[in-house]
Amino acid sequence: MFKINFYDLNTIEDSKLLFAVIMTRYKNQWIYVRHKDRQTLEIPGGHREENENINDTASRELFEETGATRFNMTPVCVYSVERDENINYTESYGQLFYSEVEELDSCLQFEISEIKLADNIPGDLTYPLIQPFLHKRVLEFLKEQ
Repeated sequence: MFKINFYDLNTIEDSKLLFAVIMTRYKNQWIYVRHKDRQTLEIPGGHREENENINDTASRELFEETGATRFNMTPVCVYSVERDENINYTESYGQLFYSEVEELDSCLQFEISEIKLADNIPGDLTYPLIQPFLHKRVLEFLKEQ
């Protein structure tokens, strides 16, 4: 079972933030990506490298997964995914960002095989129990702005 929790920025110890996820708009559409090893779509993002600032993680992952070369990045919140699998309980933390991309490099050089632009969240998601909540949280954030 999964549970998604949202926290205000700077309320969870920085060292616990293991990944960055970036809800990204380009030409008024959402960017979703397809990893070379999967058939499903996901929000751009990835794991934080050792001694890397979480904001740098977000920028690096956005470039690696979308080819974004010019963009604005805004931290939205911290989130966690709780897993309760009878024997083991885990909660892992990440930071959620919103980005508007101005320019994409047309050549994908890393682990992503395809970028898909969408008006709404697509149905064929890699993490269908998590990603719709992140998408919804960013929409709420944008309404608050």
